[in-house]
Amino acid sequence: MVGREINGSRLELVEGDITKQKDIDAVVNAANAELMPGGGVAGAIHRAAGPELTEECKTLAPISPGQAVLTRGYNLPNPYIIHCLGPVYGRDHPADELLANCYRQAIQLAQEKGIRSIGFPAISTGAFGYPTREAAKIALKTVMEELRRYDGVELVRFVLFGEKDLAIHKEVLEEI
Repeated sequence: MVGREINGSRLELVEGDITKQKDIDAVVNAANAELMPGGGVAGAIHRAAGPELTEECKTLAPISPGQAVLTRGYNLPNPYIIHCLGPVYGRDHPADELLANCYRQAIQLAQEKGIRSIGFPAISTGAFGYPTREAAKIALKTVMEELRRYDGVELVRFVLFGEKDLAIHKEVLEEI
């Protein structure tokens, strides 16, 4: 695990399964606009959380790129799920601002709801095609800025799928 302290909060990078983060209050779903099950992170979260999540999501959809909404965690080990719709690279503009808004809004929701720890995937880097290194720079810089603004969120963990994504995030964190 790689990490950094920011304003009394801890930022961590780990390789793992976002649905198995037992010590985190909220995990972030890299959602689609309709907040429905799909592939990748959204599919894994919906499968692990159970059908009640899909029913709650129907009441909140659709959401726009850069937007974040909160649901219960249901069968996940986490009380909450924050659903963020990242930009589709090359289609949604300005992609960098929309991606930053996902992380910003998720941290703000956590702060508002008293959520002390949050686990993020690499939003938009899968099916939405965002280059991992570029997305990591935006994600890490935005989260670090938000942790400097707020003091309620004590832990932000990036839960990355695969050694390659973890290595890229480590490099970017060292560069910042």
